[in-house]
Amino acid sequence: MSQPSAPAPVIVVGAGPVGLAAAAHLLERGLEPLVLEQGEHAGAAVSAWGHVRLFSPWRYDVDAAARRLLEPTGWANPDPEALPTGAELVESYLRPLSETSAIRSRLRTGTRVVGITRDGADKTRSLGRERRAYRVRVVHDGAVEDILASAVIDTSGTWGRSNPLGTGGLPALGESAASHALAGPLPDVLGADRADFAGHHTLVVGMGHSAANSLLALVELAESAPQTRITWAIRGGSARRLFGGGTDDELPARGLLGTRLKDATESGLVTLVRWASIEQLLETSDGVRVLGRTRDDALDLTVSTIINATGFRPDLDMTREVRLDLDPALECPRGLAELIDPNLHSCGTVPPHGEALLAHPDAGFYVAGMKSYGRAPTFLLATGYEQVRSVAAALAGDRTAADTVHLDLPTTGVCSTDLVEDDAESACCGVSG
Repeated sequence: MSQPSAPAPVIVVGAGPVGLAAAAHLLERGLEPLVLEQGEHAGAAVSAWGHVRLFSPWRYDVDAAARRLLEPTGWANPDPEALPTGAELVESYLRPLSETSAIRSRLRTGTRVVGITRDGADKTRSLGRERRAYRVRVVHDGAVEDILASAVIDTSGTWGRSNPLGTGGLPALGESAASHALAGPLPDVLGADRADFAGHHTLVVGMGHSAANSLLALVELAESAPQTRITWAIRGGSARRLFGGGTDDELPARGLLGTRLKDATESGLVTLVRWASIEQLLETSDGVRVLGRTRDDALDLTVSTIINATGFRPDLDMTREVRLDLDPALECPRGLAELIDPNLHSCGTVPPHGEALLAHPDAGFYVAGMKSYGRAPTFLLATGYEQVRSVAAALAGDRTAADTVHLDLPTTGVCSTDLVEDDAESACCGVSG
C-alpha cells in the first residue's frame, strides 16, 4: 500500500532577515517551509553592504520567533542597544539562525527562483485555480527544476535592482556603456573601494539613505585625501527631508546622519546640485561626462565615478504568471500603498499591517519584507518581521492572530544610517528583506 505523499511546503524566496523569520514563524505554526536563497549563504545580499552600520539597534533587528529557535543553541543575544553593521547582522544573527537544525535542513542556497505559477494554469485560467498548488521554477548549478508549493512568501528584496540614473525612470542615454564608471548604491568608500574615490571627483545621485551613507563616507575620506571632490545631485529642490529630525529623532544615530549631512553641505564640503535631470553619459579617458539639465541651467560635469543611489525597484519578472493586485505607482500591494507612500510617511510612521493588506488575488501568495514596499524606500526590519508573523498565522488558519498586528517603531528623522562617533563607519538603513 503506497504511503500518502507529504504536503507541499510553503516556499520562502530569499534567506535574508525577513525570509528566515518567515521560516521560523511557519515552523512554530506547524507548517513546513522551504527557503530558497540565490546567494551562497543566508544573508548574502546583506553581506554585499556588510561595511555599513544600521541606524536601528539590535532590539529592532532580531525577530521573536527566530530568537526562540536560537536560544536553545546557546546563542548570545547581542546588546539590544548596539548598532550592528551588515556583516555583524550576518555573522551574529543570520548565519547562526541558518545553521540551527530546524532551518539548515530546510534551506537551499545557490538556488535562483526564475518563475512562479499555478500548477498547470497560466494567469488567464480561472476554473479551479484556487485548488492548484504553486509551481516554482528554480535554477541551481545550471540545472532547471520545478518545485511544488502549497503557498509562496516572496522575501527576495530589491537589492541589485537599482533604479536607473536617467530621467523619468528610464536609463540615461549611454548609461549601459558607461557602467565601468558606475559604483553600486553602497560602495565601501573607506575600505575595499577606497582607491576608486580617494583624490577623485565623485557624483552621488539620490536623496535617500544610501546616498547619505556614501556622502558622509566621502566627506571623511576627503580629510585624508584632500583632492577628493564630492558632488551631490538630487531631482528635487530641497534636501530637507533627508536632513531629518536631528535631535528630535528617537533613534539618535538616525538623527545624527541628517545633521552631519546638512553641515557638510552648508560648509561646501559637498556641492549640492538641485533639480538635476541626467539625460546622457559619455565615456571619457578618465571617467564619465554627465550631461543633462537643472531648472535654470545645463548640467555638464566630468567625474571619475557615479554612485547610483536612486533607490530600488522590485523584480516582477518571476511573478508574471501570478495574479497580483499592485499599486500602479509604487508596485506594492494595492492596500499597502497609502500606508507607505514616501510622500507622506517615514519608516517610523507606517501603521501596523499584516496579511490582510499583503494578500493578492491568487490566495496563498505573498510578497513580504523590502519587496513588499515596491518602490517605496522606508522599510524597517521590524515591519517585515510582523508581516511574516501575520502571514504565517493566516496560512495556519489563525485569523485572529493574523489580524492582530502590532509594531513598535521609532518615529521622526531620516529613516537611515548612523555615524554615532566621529570615527564610526558609514551606516544605512540598507536592509533588503
